[in-house]
Amino acid sequence: MNEAALRTLLEQVHSGELAVERAVDRLRDLPFRDLGEAVLDNHRELRRGQPEVIYCAGKTIAQVQAIVATLLEGESDILATRVPPAMAQAIMADYPQTRHNPLARTLVIQRRERSLTETTIAIVTAGTSDQSVAEEAAETALLFGNRVARINDVGVAGLHRLLARMEIIRSARVIIVVAGMEGALASVVAGLTARPVIAVPTSVGYGANFQGLSALLGMLTSCAGGVGVVNID
Repeated sequence: MNEAALRTLLEQVHSGELAVERAVDRLRDLPFRDLGEAVLDNHRELRRGQPEVIYCAGKTIAQVQAIVATLLEGESDILATRVPPAMAQAIMADYPQTRHNPLARTLVIQRRERSLTETTIAIVTAGTSDQSVAEEAAETALLFGNRVARINDVGVAGLHRLLARMEIIRSARVIIVVAGMEGALASVVAGLTARPVIAVPTSVGYGANFQGLSALLGMLTSCAGGVGVVNID
């Protein structure tokens, strides 16, 4: 339940439009709903402004179907991440209004119209192989009402590609840099703009990349200021 829905419920009780018993029934499952195998945080949006996201890795199709069905009893938008193809097909069969981004491995059921921010989040990838992680970030940002500018395949192996896009990058309020290999792109972008950079290392690479560890450590030891680093992938 979000704040607007809670206010509406209380106003309906206050005006006599809704009986107290009905309101109690609506509130009974707050702050959480125990499904047995999953315990849904119904207060997440009320506390933090955004609803719980379904992380699908390691879950069965039946578990995710139950979670989605329960969340749809409320008013929140639904975002599922790391969705395997078979699971995506099953959810879309149940709910044809679902938006599926196969590259991002996300499912979105958007139930409320959101006004997009006037400012933009720039999502910059070092290589085409990094786009899966970048698209997940883009889908998340869009659902939560942010404008997104996608800037793909501008890694340091061809720095002129990045420099040609700097006007767009500098106009963003926040920059997300997604890079594998040695992860140098985050430092370069942070050195060329005053905007905060969220650096996302990916497991793209081989050998001494150590499944993204080299990119992670490179980003953590960046000499450029304004870089915040998150986990691999």
